[in-house]
Amino acid sequence: MASSQQLNRFGHHLILGISGTTLSDEDKRALGELKPIGVIFFAKNFLDGAPYEVWLQKFQDLNNQIRQYTERESMFVTLDHEGGRVVRTPPPITRFPQALLLRSHAYEVAKATAVELKSLGINLSWAPVADIFSQPNNPVIGSRAFGSNPETAAQGARDYYLGLRDSGIIGCAKHFPGHGDTSQDSHVELPVLNLTLEELRLRELIPFKTLIEVQIPLVMTVHILFPKIDPDVPATLSQPILNNILREELGFKGVVVSDDLDMKAISDMFIQAGTVARSLNAGCDLFIVSRNINSSSIERTYRIAEDFADSLSNGSLDESVVEAARERIEKLLVLTPQYTVQALDKDILLQHAQLAIASSYS
Repeated sequence: MASSQQLNRFGHHLILGISGTTLSDEDKRALGELKPIGVIFFAKNFLDGAPYEVWLQKFQDLNNQIRQYTERESMFVTLDHEGGRVVRTPPPITRFPQALLLRSHAYEVAKATAVELKSLGINLSWAPVADIFSQPNNPVIGSRAFGSNPETAAQGARDYYLGLRDSGIIGCAKHFPGHGDTSQDSHVELPVLNLTLEELRLRELIPFKTLIEVQIPLVMTVHILFPKIDPDVPATLSQPILNNILREELGFKGVVVSDDLDMKAISDMFIQAGTVARSLNAGCDLFIVSRNINSSSIERTYRIAEDFADSLSNGSLDESVVEAARERIEKLLVLTPQYTVQALDKDILLQHAQLAIASSYS
């Protein structure tokens, strides 16, 4: 059994989901022992059906408790908040249209979104989607993408990221090296994409390259197998994809974060010994365990943390790899604003509602 100090080291690489609108005993234990460097919120963390001031106060209490148990003054406080069908918050937080509809409004919608996220204490949004809507039968991306070709997808994702950035929210390009061409959902199975590296260069990589050029600080991996590039493991575990393509070819210097490790495409792999070490060695720095899929228990998170500690002990994970990842994460955290929860003025929300309507008609 790993010591609390060893488990705590994994916390520097962990974004953890919370079970509900208040902390359960499992939440308190994990926050206190693992001390994750960030949390991710979902709809279950907001008191739905209550007046704005009531659910906002409840959410503020939850935020305060999280900081109390982690004993962290600075954290990544994160939300999957793209607009369209990917919105977790109750009214009156604005439900902006999906990315595909935004077109020329992407920048101003992202700025307005950032204002609302900051009012919730959120400092990191898992957006923009840099995938391309190239497969009409795609069950998971579709209209979440900004376009059906590399140029429109790249322009929309770039504008959206800059809008977030200019209003004080950290953005993340997802899902590298591209989830747009699949007809399978990585939440429920492991998709396989038989694309060559040259095909990726001509299409999938273009929006990511555009976002890297404007210095987006985070890139999220995809749980997809690309057998013509790495026949052994999905992108989240692949050195050819994360190191050779993302780091070396595209020159990305920021933080590489996994998509949710609870997703069925990869969840079974991450309870096998050595998997977290393989992902870190491949180039992943930070891991999301949402506890939002299949009622993932906190024990699963502990198994991953213990595997991390065991890998350091047995030498399959080198200290220099962990330290380099930790330094990239800490460098980003230093630049990440810390916000307090506060109600927004009704006039601001009305302006945003009008913007949402205007975006839908463009």
